[in-house]
Amino acid sequence: METILNFFNDHLEIIYFVVLSIFVGVEVIGGVPTVLHTPLMSGANAIHGVVIVGAIHVMLHVDPSNTLALILGFLAVLLGTLNVVGGFVVTDRMLEMFKKKK
Repeated sequence: METILNFFNDHLEIIYFVVLSIFVGVEVIGGVPTVLHTPLMSGANAIHGVVIVGAIHVMLHVDPSNTLALILGFLAVLLGTLNVVGGFVVTDRMLEMFKKKK
């Protein structure tokens, strides 16, 4: 327990930054009109390719005996890939709506 408290005391500025960015993100997304929400989300999901590349890069430089880091890296790659695929599926479905019917 003391280790966790020391971590929070040592990284207090970073924790404040993360909490503040969560609040700002919620306010920004909450202000987006419903009509624009789906295109913006599909584009944001496609950006998760950066997360995938970053997770792979981190996993390549982790000590092979660090199981927790490897599991978290694998989950980051898996969830980032699911988000990218979902973003492209949503974009494809939106584009299908604008095609002329035969």
